[in-house]
Amino acid sequence: MSVITELHQLTEKMNENPEHIENEKDRIYQIDLKESGPIQIILKEGKVHTEEGISDQAEVTLKLTDQNFSNLLKGTLNTTVAFMTGGLKVEGKMGLALKLQEIVKKYQ
Repeated sequence: MSVITELHQLTEKMNENPEHIENEKDRIYQIDLKESGPIQIILKEGKVHTEEGISDQAEVTLKLTDQNFSNLLKGTLNTTVAFMTGGLKVEGKMGLALKLQEIVKKYQ
């Protein structure tokens, strides 16, 4: 299964049960995947959707491999180790990157 498919499945799960995102501020997260290219995760009005490519200005960008992003979606990526070893790079607001990880964990 591709990481894009995994992300779409997570998005569906989040929108079916939005209790963990309905009070979140509108945000745009950009994920720059080495193999699949950029994708944006957009939280808006208590819903989430994804856009392949870059359509809006993101507040934070995560740069990582498709495998590391898949592991992040599954909760098996140690983000601290990945960040310290260069497997995860963050541009922008670090706190938002941590917030995204927190939201994803609630849906695993």
